[in-house]
Amino acid sequence: MKTALTPDAHGGGWLQELHADGSPAAEPRHVGDLAGHLDAAETAEETPRWVLAETRLVYPPLLERGTRLTRTWDATLTEAILLSTEKQAGQPAGLAAAHARMNGLPVPEAPTRHAPEQDTLFDTAPASDPLAELATLVAVHRNQRERLHDAGLGYLIAAESAGGLIAAEMTHHGLPWRRDIHDQLLTNLVGPRPVRGMRPKKLQQLADEISEAFGHRFNPDSPQQVIDAFHQAGHPIESTRAWEISDIDHPAVTPLLRYKELARVHSAHGWTWLRDWVSDGPLGTDHPHARFRPTYVVGGVVTGRWATDGGGALQIPKALRPACHADDGWKLIVADAAQLEPRVLAAMSHDDGMASAAGADDLYAALAPTFDGSRDDAKIALLSAMYGGTAGNASALLAVMKRRFPRAWDYVQTAAHTGETGGLVSTWLGRTCPPPSNNWWNKRTESTRAIRDRGRFTRNFVVQGTAAEWALTMMAYLRGRLRDLGELVFFQHDEIIIHCPGDNAEQIREFIQDAADAATRVLFQDTPVRIPLTGKIVDHYGEAK
Repeated sequence: MKTALTPDAHGGGWLQELHADGSPAAEPRHVGDLAGHLDAAETAEETPRWVLAETRLVYPPLLERGTRLTRTWDATLTEAILLSTEKQAGQPAGLAAAHARMNGLPVPEAPTRHAPEQDTLFDTAPASDPLAELATLVAVHRNQRERLHDAGLGYLIAAESAGGLIAAEMTHHGLPWRRDIHDQLLTNLVGPRPVRGMRPKKLQQLADEISEAFGHRFNPDSPQQVIDAFHQAGHPIESTRAWEISDIDHPAVTPLLRYKELARVHSAHGWTWLRDWVSDGPLGTDHPHARFRPTYVVGGVVTGRWATDGGGALQIPKALRPACHADDGWKLIVADAAQLEPRVLAAMSHDDGMASAAGADDLYAALAPTFDGSRDDAKIALLSAMYGGTAGNASALLAVMKRRFPRAWDYVQTAAHTGETGGLVSTWLGRTCPPPSNNWWNKRTESTRAIRDRGRFTRNFVVQGTAAEWALTMMAYLRGRLRDLGELVFFQHDEIIIHCPGDNAEQIREFIQDAADAATRVLFQDTPVRIPLTGKIVDHYGEAK
């Protein structure tokens, strides 16, 4: 059973029950207390699957009221997936765009996303005419049902819609964060908080040391000034990347590399970040137990991986991870999927040799005998196969992989060849990569680099995109098991963090591997591949690794 809904501006909303094909099963009806109605419906014997225009806009106000939805169909996320299969990946996917497209009208541009202010995390203003929006939503949903011809794609839509719920819930719960610990860690790293416009003490000391090494003062934050200083010192460089600078024999190198490391932390996650992105927790304004609430963008990367809209949630520096600290009496459970993408490749390709090794806890160690006992060589070979690497001894190791694991090799090589010839590839459940641009077709006749780059993109797309589908499926299962036992508060590609009362931690840790195994079965049925997802119970994120 499905029910389409649109909220109004007064806490109520319009609902319409739908048949399985998306056609209306009843007339639209209005409810004065939308959250209360949904709460009651969610406790019924048969819970509806709610059809929403866009979860990231509709769900947060309901969460504020304490309402939790079990299953949804997100029309915007669905449209983006369907567009990818129709060779239109990246086109506007919102409700208005979908409705215009199906009626042959000019398609409006997608609204620009902006990093939100913390007191207005979402633009939650309801439609000016929610009943008219409901009619549009029902029509778009029915059109999407008619365009859906593949069972795997239907499962992807269900998983992606679940991801929309999870993303909103993670922002609502927030990642537990200690302001006092963050401040102390920053002080230890770069010195006390400086006056506005000044460098912290330790950064200034390093800047002075760099200037002294070069014999003149300059700004180490300016890439061009750094390049010019090395040129004048007889060391021409093309960029200020660490790998290029680190090989230079000059007394400025060590303090400069340290300066760049600390300046990056101070700039991206310093006191300004703490002010802008860490907000009050459930214990109030003056309590150090606060919350970091990033805005997750489901399917924000073309492969289906998530992104974030500001806040740098996917690049939390290791030096600051102790500030991600459980509340008193609570614990964090941190789990990351070991060697996820190589295991996914083993399952997708049905390569018996690789799949057998992927039943072990350490895939690279299990493959080491194939590479003369070297775990590192096994890792290089697998990563080079997935990402198209040829540096160092990768070419020789790839020759071994091609001979020993022919199906896995052929799988990624086929994807690469398809991309190099301008074709499209899809993930396991059916998300399709964007077509090459007109610029690529023009460059293709002039340079082989464009061809190789496209091949590297498509060979990685099939693996990374399927890994993203596995992660979505795992989280959907885990969310169903958690309920009131704990909160999913963080997700990054292959890593999750759960915040829970200490008494529930051991039980939840068992759920995590159960969810991983369920996701593997759903996607790959009876594969011997195992994807370990072992949770570690800690007080703070810094203890996890």
